[in-house]
Amino acid sequence: MTMLDRMRRHRNWLKWSLGLVCLAFVIFYIPDFLRGTGADAASGDTVARVGGHDITAGEFRRTYQAQLQAYRSAYGGQMNDQLLKQLGIEQQILQQMVDERAALAEADRVGITVSDEEVRQRIFSMPAFQENGAFIGEARYNQLLRMQRPPMSAQEFEDSVRRGLTVEKLRAALTDWLSVADNELEQEYRRRNDKVKLAVVSFTADSFRPQVSASDADVATYFEAHKADFKIPEKRKIRYLLIDIDGIRAKTVVPPADVERTYNNSIEQYTTPEQVRASHILLKTEGKDDAAVKAKAEEVLKQAKAGADFAELAKKNSEDEQSAKNGGDLDYFGRGRMVPEFDQAVFAMQPNQTSDLVKTQYGYHIIKLVDKKVATTKPLAEVRQQITDQLGYERAQAQAADLAQKLEKQISRPGDLDSVAKANKLAVQESGFFARDEPILGLGPAPEATNKAFEMKPGEVSGALRASRGFVIETLVSKQDPYVPKLDEVKERVRDEVIKQKARDASKQKAAEIAAKLKAAPDFEKAAKAAGLEAKTTELISRDSPIPDLGVAPAVEEAAFKMPVGGVSEAIATDNGTAVIKVIEKKEVTPDEWKTAKERFREELLSDRRNRFFGSYMMKAKKGMKIDVNRETLQRVIG
Repeated sequence: MTMLDRMRRHRNWLKWSLGLVCLAFVIFYIPDFLRGTGADAASGDTVARVGGHDITAGEFRRTYQAQLQAYRSAYGGQMNDQLLKQLGIEQQILQQMVDERAALAEADRVGITVSDEEVRQRIFSMPAFQENGAFIGEARYNQLLRMQRPPMSAQEFEDSVRRGLTVEKLRAALTDWLSVADNELEQEYRRRNDKVKLAVVSFTADSFRPQVSASDADVATYFEAHKADFKIPEKRKIRYLLIDIDGIRAKTVVPPADVERTYNNSIEQYTTPEQVRASHILLKTEGKDDAAVKAKAEEVLKQAKAGADFAELAKKNSEDEQSAKNGGDLDYFGRGRMVPEFDQAVFAMQPNQTSDLVKTQYGYHIIKLVDKKVATTKPLAEVRQQITDQLGYERAQAQAADLAQKLEKQISRPGDLDSVAKANKLAVQESGFFARDEPILGLGPAPEATNKAFEMKPGEVSGALRASRGFVIETLVSKQDPYVPKLDEVKERVRDEVIKQKARDASKQKAAEIAAKLKAAPDFEKAAKAAGLEAKTTELISRDSPIPDLGVAPAVEEAAFKMPVGGVSEAIATDNGTAVIKVIEKKEVTPDEWKTAKERFREELLSDRRNRFFGSYMMKAKKGMKIDVNRETLQRVIG
């Protein structure tokens, strides 16, 4: 029996109502699955187990597809499955789910539970499950879950809500004690929001490099004084067998019939729904006399119908501040983006038509339809190559994963790499020595392979590891301990550092010479120009903002916020050179601004601190948990 089965006992206080559920719920809570994706992994298979809590293939697939859809919505055609997989999105998603399960395991340990009543109340309170302030009803609730591809059961959804609530309660139990004093809160708010406008004369170190040189004696002297700065870190060398996805992709043929089937099964990806562009004037009713607001709205409507400039009417009368400043413009939007009454009215209109008054929960709207775009679908010919590339990459990746899983079972000692590679027409390669933060020769960035290399002992063999180019099976050949090098090994690095230092010193000297003239000049900008320099003016900027030619320069900002308006600084050294600045304007937080923002900022700052504390706590907690990941199941899920 699910929790909602028990709701029947409480029907007498529920106001059941049917209606459309906000599209946002479908996107956020119940993602739309691409047909065929992950079909080789049964929904109940385990992708990972964390402290006794399983992540099933079905749960991972659901989360994975939701993330893919979010990226597609944000980046359109620039973001496809192949690119996402190359970026390792599946690993990021897996890590998020592992973190959630770890939190659940910790909640078990400390005795935190969530009751059916708490789950019920959370579901009922979700705006997307409400119509006119009441729950949509059990029948509609279950119908909506069944409409998903694949269908989602009530139990699955309720379990996900329960997990979320459990993590919330754990986080609250661990972090609700945190607080921030008023004086500290105000200081931090002002630090983030006070602004200055500057005129900046910069002397970049790079511009002085051609004027300086470093002799061998300079290099030797600097090296002797800074040997620790040039210490060579620990390095490792591996031999590895690479299963190259691109190599497999080049040999993979995608039949036209498969392309057509994929196109037909996911036609919604290539369809742009009907859209309209509209402007509106909103007169809010909340806390006001409805009749008075309606009377004013009718007067504005009369002016709009008589031919008055709609944009000017919106700027003058609309209480939707965001759109009012743009003449009421809402830009293009599709069905479901607006509240139902607004949606129904605007999609029934024709371009250049002005509506009658439209009443919504926000107040009275006057709508002008600017443009209407009919729904369109890209023909197969236009997207054939895109689908072919996508299917080709997915199949190559699946073949590479299958081969990697097969070969890792055949390789238990270093000598097996060569025999297995030869039998499969692959090559074994050897890297040079590499540090933890360096790419591996022939592989490029490969975090799993790098991390494993620094965990292994000489002669050990890894399992199949993910790399940007495919899958790697490696063995550690040798390791090099950290050491302070001889000068000859790092001579050019030292020389470059000496030149950088000399260029900085030259920029400081030049700036110091000019600073006195600029401070004494009645016109900072003219004095700079007379000296053959340019005083660049910033916008009003807050701390941590980049300074022209210098980037983020803490020393410059520290001086700027201490100086009065009109003040000119001495020469200020930065990492990239030296600057002389004049403060043109200051905009400090006013008492009224602080009063308005105080409690909102308190929540923002507390939330940030609580998140960091919770993250640190869970990082330590996970060290004591057993975390197992089934890479084979994971690969079958993502295709």
